[in-house]
Amino acid sequence: MAGLNVTHLDHCSVLITDVAQARAFYAGVLGLKEIPKPKTFDFVALWFQLGDGQTLHLLQKPQPDSRSPRHFALRVPDVAQAREHFRTQRIEIQETGPIPHCDRFFVSDPDGNRIEIIQWLEPYDPAASGAGQLDT
Repeated sequence: MAGLNVTHLDHCSVLITDVAQARAFYAGVLGLKEIPKPKTFDFVALWFQLGDGQTLHLLQKPQPDSRSPRHFALRVPDVAQAREHFRTQRIEIQETGPIPHCDRFFVSDPDGNRIEIIQWLEPYDPAASGAGQLDT
């Protein structure tokens, strides 16, 4: 039996509690372009373009999601410039462990959703940079 033919990540959804704060962060701070949600939706949701047909969906709920290591990652061409951008916006930067041939850090949105900001300096090569075996 053939496997599923996944071509790319289509979208990621995160929970928000305050539409105005979320819009200010995702459109204002991150600079993402908001697009209309489907007209068939009868609930509050903000959609943002990420490029290559990928989107980010923010779903309004009364309570934020529980804090955890869960996150999504946004790739940038210049991580040093991205760090400076967040510093000038007075948004806390959380440094993290290294991955070969990339530079990355985390920020959090107003509801505590973690966002990884990553620049690959070279494409990931599992043969050269990967662990010796898969986790069991």
